[in-house]
Amino acid sequence: MGVFTNTRRIVKAGFLNFWRNALVSLSAIFIMTVALFVIGSTMLLSVFLESSLAEVRSKVDINIYFNPDATEENIFTLKHSLESIPEVAAIEYISRDQAIENFKARHENDYLMTQALDELVDNPLGAILTIKAKDPSQYEAIALHVKEEQDAPSSGSNSIYSVNYGKNKVVIDKLTSITAGVERVAVAVLVLLVAIAIVITFNTIRLAIYISRDEIAVMRLVGASNIFVRGPFIVEGVMYGVVAAIVATGLLYPATLWLERSTDSFYGGTDLFVYYINNLNQLLSVLLLVGIALGAVSSFLAVRRYLKV
Repeated sequence: MGVFTNTRRIVKAGFLNFWRNALVSLSAIFIMTVALFVIGSTMLLSVFLESSLAEVRSKVDINIYFNPDATEENIFTLKHSLESIPEVAAIEYISRDQAIENFKARHENDYLMTQALDELVDNPLGAILTIKAKDPSQYEAIALHVKEEQDAPSSGSNSIYSVNYGKNKVVIDKLTSITAGVERVAVAVLVLLVAIAIVITFNTIRLAIYISRDEIAVMRLVGASNIFVRGPFIVEGVMYGVVAAIVATGLLYPATLWLERSTDSFYGGTDLFVYYINNLNQLLSVLLLVGIALGAVSSFLAVRRYLKV
């Protein structure tokens, strides 16, 4: 019963401090809201960048173009050989007829090209194998395997007209380095933001504790325990974190809505506004946990270090 009573008193004192020091509370909430908003924005930005990279990654491939006289037997022999490579995610076979249809569709607004194709008696295009790797960094291994197949005299791969890996290699290498760089930067930024948020919140809460220094001194004189002195400030810090997390999550609504409208015409990846709505509970839970931890830890450290309780 004593523990429950003390806990209730500590919580009540924390609520009273929160409302009594309204100006300081607003300052602390503002600082924590900014910190949590930036952390939430970084989380959404990470999703944005990952989906953008995934979109670009999905367009990168290796195309093997065959001569028009290449037999399907030779093409499918090479296809089955490539499918045995662990790095290969999928291989699409495009027949000669489909290749010419795709070419016409891409140039349907080019009158001269369309007229020239209509004049042709035979289909000048060969079949195509489009290879997708499991990861952009694996295209080089696949290209080496294709080269080995080309050099093998019994593979029938002398029917290959060209392989576009050389043209795509620069894009693939850049994409691989960008992907790795984005992952490292995202982690570093999150760690840095959390550290900055802790320092700023720590100093803001220290101000609230400084205002109550006379009250703390009286509590110590009458024999109040360390827990009873620290408790209200920790509760107050938790309240800062809860309110800031709710406000920060709410502010992400117009931010993601604006970003959706701004990128609608050219961005084909994840719709961040839809992602925000679908993952609202998860996002709010993360920011609540971060905010509560931020407020509680900052309050605990501020009391311990500066008030020598």
